[in-house]
Amino acid sequence: MSSFIGDWHALAILFVAGVIPNQIWRMLGLWFGGGIDENSELLVWVRAVATAILAGIIAQIVVQPPGALASVPDWLRYGAVAAGFAAFMLARKSIFAGVIVGEVVMIAGKYWLG
Repeated sequence: MSSFIGDWHALAILFVAGVIPNQIWRMLGLWFGGGIDENSELLVWVRAVATAILAGIIAQIVVQPPGALASVPDWLRYGAVAAGFAAFMLARKSIFAGVIVGEVVMIAGKYWLG
């Protein structure tokens, strides 16, 4: 099992340094934001900013792919973005659906190419 998981010390440090502090902010956000109307101007703005940040990150990864993603052909990367955008629009602007479909297209295309 140790060879499957790798160095358990690194995983423990990742959990303590990454997951626990993140969960504190999530819980505080739930507590403070529990009474805010979903259609309020503040949350509409927050959703717009979050969507813009995600779009910027995706654009940067597609145009200047890091690491192993650089071995994926351009047409496959752009096709995965197009499929993700189509899923986003068809699923009533669900960011989750768009990201999942884009990832599935990218992984399936890379698997098919070998």
